[in-house]
Amino acid sequence: MGKDYQEIDDRISNWIGRQSLFFVSTAPLSEDGLINCSPKGLDALRVLGPRQLVYADMGGSGIETVAHLRENGRIVIMLCAFEGPPKIFRFYGRGRVVEKGDDQFDSLGEQFAHLSSLRNFVVVYVERIRDSCGYGVPLYEFKCERDSLTNWCESKSDEEIEAYRRDNNRESLDGLPGLARLD
Repeated sequence: MGKDYQEIDDRISNWIGRQSLFFVSTAPLSEDGLINCSPKGLDALRVLGPRQLVYADMGGSGIETVAHLRENGRIVIMLCAFEGPPKIFRFYGRGRVVEKGDDQFDSLGEQFAHLSSLRNFVVVYVERIRDSCGYGVPLYEFKCERDSLTNWCESKSDEEIEAYRRDNNRESLDGLPGLARLD
């Protein structure tokens, strides 16, 4: 049976820090819109406080999470233990996008110095924390992070990355506005 928690305490924070993978889910308001669920790794998630998370987004092919957050703010972050005792945590809340040029961008970036070419951050104001057993989650052994995205970013100049983002991150698959600071 799942349990609700009032805050991200040290025990939960330490558990989060041991996970190599997390999932981010958002949805547009339109019932015809596409629900988005994205896996994330690269040690890109941090606990900012008892009811606040942040993750660093290097980008990729789409901008669904950013577009959905701009439209309605709803987000859930899910982590599950693939090693050790079975456990799943979901952090439901409201998200805010922090882009380059925003006041908080540089200070958040200090926590993710190991990542190159950060596109944006997503700050999550957690409204509900719920765990579940995770009994159905298979055991996997973590080998290493993939370096494909890092290598791609490092193979491009800043101008090439910005051009890619202008071409691919202006709007979501549903036509919702994406990144605001592209010009």
